[in-house]
Amino acid sequence: MDYYLVIPIHNEEAFLKSTLDSILLQTKLPKRVILVNDNSTDDTEYIIDEYIARDPIFTKVNSVSSTQHMPGSKVVDAFNKGLKILDDNFDFIVKLDADLILPNNYFEVIGTHFKASPNLGICGGFIYEQTESGDWVMNHPMDKDHVRGAIKAYSKACFKAIGGLKSAMGWDTVDELLAKYHGFQIQTDSSLKIKHLRPTGKAYNPNAKRLQGKAMYTMRYGFLITCIASIKMALKNKSVASFWNNMTGYLNAAKSNATYLVTKEEGEFIRNLRWTNIKRKIKT
Repeated sequence: MDYYLVIPIHNEEAFLKSTLDSILLQTKLPKRVILVNDNSTDDTEYIIDEYIARDPIFTKVNSVSSTQHMPGSKVVDAFNKGLKILDDNFDFIVKLDADLILPNNYFEVIGTHFKASPNLGICGGFIYEQTESGDWVMNHPMDKDHVRGAIKAYSKACFKAIGGLKSAMGWDTVDELLAKYHGFQIQTDSSLKIKHLRPTGKAYNPNAKRLQGKAMYTMRYGFLITCIASIKMALKNKSVASFWNNMTGYLNAAKSNATYLVTKEEGEFIRNLRWTNIKRKIKT
């Protein structure tokens, strides 16, 4: 199984070497690794150049964008700039973050899953983060069948069917919903433990707090499902403020007629899928 990696990188001088070293140690190496230097102001580009000189699988793309670390559009825009220089000669493609340490067999196992299941669309392992005591613990606040945005691997057929990645907050949820809409499966592998060197969201701009609610609007969740999802998130985060931020983001998006990420038909499928999952969880 041949695969490409595209890695959006913004000011990752502290972690990038660890990520690139773990790629070079893979038992199944990628055909190409596109390193997208997304407006970095630290020594990120020097590190990229060092690895390009070391191994021809690495290619650099420089991107000019905002210096603010916002979830969603910034990272996907950088990913898409890297994607433009790739051909279609791959079996699966991976959007990877630049602050991870992968197990050495990570992509060999991912490739095995794709080869074994023709309907498998998205696959990945689980993110672990280090506690103050030094222990590595799983950080996966979503359902266990969700693949985190930091480690998304897509089969070529699935990636084409969903139209690539959406340049908006919520891209790593809508991709899975659209994959299911097109009949693809999603699989996680608990044996694949990825070390995340920077806790999730630590570098994000504070203005990002209402974007989750906007994302729910643009995915056509509807008001009631957004309320339920926001309550669940608030309980999980132990933060009433996160509920109000979500709902404010949703209502502001509705007021401004924000552009939807999905069609009416896709939105209906998404709402039905969400209601089915809600009812299943209530029964259990």
